[in-house]
Amino acid sequence: MSTLQYDLVIVGGGLAGASLAVALRESGLRIAVVECWPLEHDSQPSYDERTVALTWSARCIYAGMGVWDRVSGEAEPIRDIHVSDRGGFGMTHLSHHHAGTPALGYVLPTRTLGSTLLSSMTSADNVTLYCPAEATALQQGENRNNLTLDQEGQTVNLSAPLVVIADGGRSGLSDEGGSDPKPYPQQALLTIVTTDRPHHGRAWERFAGEGPLALLPLSRNRLAVVWTSMPEELACREAMDDDTFVHHLQRVFGDRAGNLGEPSARKTYPLYRSHLRHPARDRRVVLGNAAHTVHPVAGQGFNLGLRDVAVLAELVFRARIAGQDIGSDTLLRKYNHLRRRDTFMVRQFTHSLVTLFCTDFPGARLARNLGLGGVELFPPAKRFLLHRTMGLTGPLGVLARGLPLHSLAADGVAGDGPVDNAAEGP
Repeated sequence: MSTLQYDLVIVGGGLAGASLAVALRESGLRIAVVECWPLEHDSQPSYDERTVALTWSARCIYAGMGVWDRVSGEAEPIRDIHVSDRGGFGMTHLSHHHAGTPALGYVLPTRTLGSTLLSSMTSADNVTLYCPAEATALQQGENRNNLTLDQEGQTVNLSAPLVVIADGGRSGLSDEGGSDPKPYPQQALLTIVTTDRPHHGRAWERFAGEGPLALLPLSRNRLAVVWTSMPEELACREAMDDDTFVHHLQRVFGDRAGNLGEPSARKTYPLYRSHLRHPARDRRVVLGNAAHTVHPVAGQGFNLGLRDVAVLAELVFRARIAGQDIGSDTLLRKYNHLRRRDTFMVRQFTHSLVTLFCTDFPGARLARNLGLGGVELFPPAKRFLLHRTMGLTGPLGVLARGLPLHSLAADGVAGDGPVDNAAEGP
């Protein structure tokens, strides 16, 4: 059976994999994208009814890809965030004025972002989509990796000097990297509610003992709800009728966001944390949720994966225009170095928040309320916290500055660049 030759194979056509393909659509690389679910199917996470919170740096990355203008009409800006501890005195208010940006981030339906990425990916002359197709085996070669697919009962063999696994771990191809998933005791319930007053772009993160309760602004006076708590509690809330559920939500959250109503269908998801110690090696890069998962508190998960995409895309593009091997050990070691600090900081930050705010040990409530109050009274702490969570620490690569990768080729730039120092931020 003949083997089809490509420069890059991406396993996973969801948000992360499609973003990488779109970022490199003007690279001249021959790219294959493999996706097991029919795209725009409800089982494909990029096309379900969830929403995604994008940080300011994510907005810049998608602007550099030429995607942002096409989705911005449905993106609701987060202009400020109110953080509080239920039953405690501590609170802090974080505003886009503290960060010096028009917004802290945006909330966007995943279906909107997914369909836009799909359109950009499938219209690119250098991208071939294998869908539905399941990656069943990955074999390392000296200069190329070989990937075996099952496409509707037919075996297809692909070969490329670099294979990227961005399928959220569904294929199992990322397991060889040493992932050690650790489940959280809580699960997350997602729904959308309406409110009777304008939210003015405000988001709320309220720690309610069993886990964080987040309300994120959406268009038409709606709020996306992410409610983290123990499975037995969420099972009861999922089984409630709409009126009972809204009454319960209102009682737990309070009336800061107004009178809530009209909840959409509720869905629950398990939560866990994991990471690969060496996501890039042996002509293979694992990125996004396949490489690391974090607690949804502070909305960092997808944004962390998108920064993986931005760094890898720039490294690959620079190597391409310099005539270098895009799957070389040198490039993969550089990728590991560049992503290590950011990934570590986000994992520690999200896990520490959950540990601190979901415990009732003596003194824990006092400590977290004093901490919230201290941040509120110390503007430099707000700026540091916001720049960290917005992905704006350290020198930024081309995409994170809102510039397209092809600007590198236009300027005749290859080899090292600003992205190579991205791990040196505070």
